[in-house]
Amino acid sequence: MTPPDRWPARAQAALRNDQTQLLLVLAGTQTAAVPGISAAGATPESRRLTAAADAELLWGGPAGPRPHALPPLPAGVSPALISWVAQQQLQLPLLVVDAGAFVAPAVPHVQLALPPAACLSSGAAMAPQAVERLLQRGRQLGRGFRRRHRQGLLVLAECVPGGTSTAEALLRGLGVDAAGVVSGSLRQPPHALRGALVQQGLDAMAARGIRAAAPLQVLAAVGDPFQAMALGVLQGLLLPAAADGPQVLLAGGSQMLALAGLWMASLSGAERASCVDQLAVVTTAWVMQEPGSNLELLAQRLEAVWGVQPRLLHSDLRFHGCQQQALLDYECGYVKEGVGAGGLAWLTQLAGLSPQALASACDQACGQLLRVEP
Repeated sequence: MTPPDRWPARAQAALRNDQTQLLLVLAGTQTAAVPGISAAGATPESRRLTAAADAELLWGGPAGPRPHALPPLPAGVSPALISWVAQQQLQLPLLVVDAGAFVAPAVPHVQLALPPAACLSSGAAMAPQAVERLLQRGRQLGRGFRRRHRQGLLVLAECVPGGTSTAEALLRGLGVDAAGVVSGSLRQPPHALRGALVQQGLDAMAARGIRAAAPLQVLAAVGDPFQAMALGVLQGLLLPAAADGPQVLLAGGSQMLALAGLWMASLSGAERASCVDQLAVVTTAWVMQEPGSNLELLAQRLEAVWGVQPRLLHSDLRFHGCQQQALLDYECGYVKEGVGAGGLAWLTQLAGLSPQALASACDQACGQLLRVEP
């Protein structure tokens, strides 16, 4: 008989004991400027503002000041709205870090003063010195959380337009068969366009002599600043054979599985087996049920390379009964995940709020955001 999974119960205890923190990492990549690669903003120009605007919405909510307007989307509304509504229930301490966004958010945040990544197709997305600085800063944050919360839960969220493309590039660069199964912000993931960009980046990387056995070099070649900083956080926070230490909830889908893969690539085989139980990737039902991707299969392919499979969970939040069309658009595949929406929604369930109650609160908040009564 399979023993019961202790991870949700330990996460629930961390919530109950006020040992949980939300970390939102903002970053950018020039990959998002490629036409047709992302729906995190209707135009390449608007996608430069997405990270700042989403952070401001998460911080202040629909009625708060937002100097950077939310970029127009093809349909739907930013998942940062879901995250804000969930935060109203959870009241987690929030730390925002600008690890290399195009525009800084107008909210309190840690500013690393590093540039966005170049397009992954270059095979030289980030300077090695920038990657090392991001790793060091991430390790400092991870060690600090570990000192303060020895049995705590860190919720790690991101906003990186173009980030599913760098996720696929990173995984494929590390030897994972990720083509055609990675999610995306578009209603139909742009597998052909993204695959061509990734292959171009991998070819350029290989021409420089970089191979999968050098994960930090692969990261610099085709990754993004969020991945580098978040890897540092995991390295500082999670220790091998520390089964009762802090846990990490990776709040997202394909991008968080790519981070988990990068982290496993940096560990020895023995360390992977003990460390992987300290984290979970938690996303939305829309990502898990997306017909154009397969997150479960992607997790299995990570196991095929590294011998362990990250825990994969999802929230039960759905918007079928909502009045706001922008939320009903989620059920049509126009928006699926981002800014930690799935992980935070899952935590509200753990805290006792029903998915239906969360959906109703999102409906009301969306009406307020759009100045339309629900």
